[in-house]
Amino acid sequence: MLVTWRYRERKSLIQWFDPRAWIIFYGCFLFSTLFFWDVRFLTPFLVIALISLLTSGLAWREIRRPLLFIGGFVIVFAFLTFLTGRGGMEVYSEEHLIRRYQTPFTILGWQPSLDVTVERAFFAFSQLVRVFSIAIMTILIPYSLNPALYGITFSGLGLPDKIAYAMDLTMRFIPTFGRDFQLTMDAQRARGYELEKISGGLIQQVRKLGPLIVPVTIHAIIGSEDIVDAMDLRAFGVGPRTWLEELHYRPKDRILIGFGLSILIVSLCILFFGYGGFWVPEALLRTAGG
Repeated sequence: MLVTWRYRERKSLIQWFDPRAWIIFYGCFLFSTLFFWDVRFLTPFLVIALISLLTSGLAWREIRRPLLFIGGFVIVFAFLTFLTGRGGMEVYSEEHLIRRYQTPFTILGWQPSLDVTVERAFFAFSQLVRVFSIAIMTILIPYSLNPALYGITFSGLGLPDKIAYAMDLTMRFIPTFGRDFQLTMDAQRARGYELEKISGGLIQQVRKLGPLIVPVTIHAIIGSEDIVDAMDLRAFGVGPRTWLEELHYRPKDRILIGFGLSILIVSLCILFFGYGGFWVPEALLRTAGG
């Protein structure tokens, strides 16, 4: 049995619009954000993402785990970029050194050091703003779109029925997989399997997770075969599919789509005229130079 994300009707800004309009706006937002490294242009996108989050009607307990996980991942990724400078070298060619830290020891004649530069620090900050804006908007989708309208939404966007239904199943796979994993883990614990006492090397730990991984994987394969058989029995793909519900654009939906397209067009124009690249405040450069 397929399960869905924890969706419920809310008085939120996202649910006020047609889901197709919100998906189109999200696509425009995503591509526009990827055009820029300049934090001055990225800040409006972060503001839009925060407004969407604060008006989504989601409680902290509902999105605490995914938000903390993605937020922690983004922060660690930005910190590693700051330490190594990887990724930023493609954006800037000159660095202004603030301070250099060196270890008092050497490793095979190599002395580890860390160069703290203005460009590295500000690039990590720009990356944090950029990725966090996209992450917030992405988290809102499964919690704010009605699971019963997944297929209708993607079909209404012009996708073929097979792709629309595949997207529907994909959106339901993650929570279904999580449910099966939790049920399997509870069943194995009832049989005396103690997950907390798993020890040893990486290979040994993976091997000891077999009582969890194998049943969940087999159940996922069997479940997918049942879905395929059910679709074949209903002659899915023979002709155009009909849906029980219909979606109709309203004036506010067209306004949202127009707003998203306007953001995309303006972003393309800014990019075309050579703006939006990596930017560092002159004050920081003068501080480093001094």
